[in-house]
Amino acid sequence: MRAVRKELLEEADITNVRNRDLIQAKRQQICEGALELFIDKGFAATTIRDICARSGVNQASIYDYIADKNDILRRLLNQLWFRTDVPTLPDILTDHSVPLEEAIERYLIVSWKRKRQATLLAYRTIPHLRQEDRRAMRLREIAVMKDLADQLADRLGVGPGDQRLEIIANLMVFLSAFGPMRDWLNRDQPDELIARTIAKGAAAMIRASIGED
Repeated sequence: MRAVRKELLEEADITNVRNRDLIQAKRQQICEGALELFIDKGFAATTIRDICARSGVNQASIYDYIADKNDILRRLLNQLWFRTDVPTLPDILTDHSVPLEEAIERYLIVSWKRKRQATLLAYRTIPHLRQEDRRAMRLREIAVMKDLADQLADRLGVGPGDQRLEIIANLMVFLSAFGPMRDWLNRDQPDELIARTIAKGAAAMIRASIGED
């Protein structure tokens, strides 16, 4: 599982252009344009012509930097969904001086602030991912949930392998990923208040579900 957590979706190795700085700049330009379109129009409805128009990259040269539309999507998911500057809940829970409620709150706030675009992108595009990419993403999520179940078992004094922890871990990952998509219902409340309220409820639910008895 440790190896799975470090794997990214496979990006095309294109070497038509030797200037690596130019390649990186153009790819970023393409990805930024495509991200807006994938979220606004959807993956299937977005064409390479659309991406070129939005990004300003000439259609005759775009394939010097990316292989196809799926390659762009893989690069975006690697940058946004698998970004390494957003700590996971298992990471935060390793510090036992942080209460469970506070750990969940921190996790929700940082996830909602830094992975909002990633959530929207995943929601709009996962149905269109190729089978091998969906499998890779699923394995990554399973690895995160396994880490979370292990950390919760340690926190709650439950033996490893308790299936209730796996269910809870799945729910917590869901809350962190898709909770922000319902923020239109809470426009007048600050993120911190929403996260704190949900964190307290989630911590109470976890303790009640495990039944610390």
